[in-house]
Amino acid sequence: MSIKEHPPQSEENDEHNSNNSSVLHVPVLLETALQLLSPKEGESYLDLTAGFGGHASEFLARTKNYSQSVLVDRDDYAIERLKSLSDKGARLLHTDFVSAAKQLIEAGEKFNIVLVDLGVSSPQLDQSDRGFSFTNSGPLDMRMDRRQDVSAQTLVNNASAEDLTRIINRYGEEPIGFARQIATAIVGARPLSTTEELANLIKQTYRGKWKKTHPATRTFQALRIAVNDELRLIEDLLPRLPDLLKPGGRVGIISFHSLEDRLVKRFFKDQFDLGLESELQPLTKKPIAGDIYDVHNPRARSSKFRAAVKK
Repeated sequence: MSIKEHPPQSEENDEHNSNNSSVLHVPVLLETALQLLSPKEGESYLDLTAGFGGHASEFLARTKNYSQSVLVDRDDYAIERLKSLSDKGARLLHTDFVSAAKQLIEAGEKFNIVLVDLGVSSPQLDQSDRGFSFTNSGPLDMRMDRRQDVSAQTLVNNASAEDLTRIINRYGEEPIGFARQIATAIVGARPLSTTEELANLIKQTYRGKWKKTHPATRTFQALRIAVNDELRLIEDLLPRLPDLLKPGGRVGIISFHSLEDRLVKRFFKDQFDLGLESELQPLTKKPIAGDIYDVHNPRARSSKFRAAVKK
């Protein structure tokens, strides 16, 4: 199945303009994940990015093994929403997925199924007070874990123009020239406190024409990745995944932009290239793409699913 590259952070574009956090959360690539990871009654399940429990509730409904399953998220709002599953016996870990993986491996825990759904969730985008979306005015926050000190406002108002240029270029994949223009404009307009202020500033700085993809899209992605240290955490997690799986255990990873998917693709390729010495075998030779026509969940447009099984 071939797929086309989508713009960075297409889960957060002009068309995703809901400000209602009660909107139904539709799990991305749910049927694909269920089909390939094939949950069976009695199997243990680890969701390293459980969010609102969209995937977890469906997997656990099939395994019926709540007591040996673990749901992880670093967002306190998500942990609160997951309590309906913990009431049935699932264990909740309020931490990032790397810390959770280390803790579980150290305890010798292994699972039949591991799922990782990367990036920002739709409910996080929908909540304007979280500051992830430029379509809903809110504070420049972007922290997935609100216990941490550094927010987007910290970076925007304190980082040097050189550091902002590097962040926007590397994590937003914005051309270096325009990244430098945005960084210079940000420094000149400080202090900035809302997503609307930042988005308007970038739009004013942008001299070209734009249609579907708002000119602030790449910068918002870059700041979010930097604030939450997302790529480093992914790099740290991937080599630990085999240690979390039982023999015959399956792992599935959903990514949403090229920076995430590049890391996942390289990890699986390195595993598969080991031949007989590899710990994982592919369940997907090529990534499976989300439905770009899914009007219920804009995140699906840029999603990619890769999966493997432990020998």
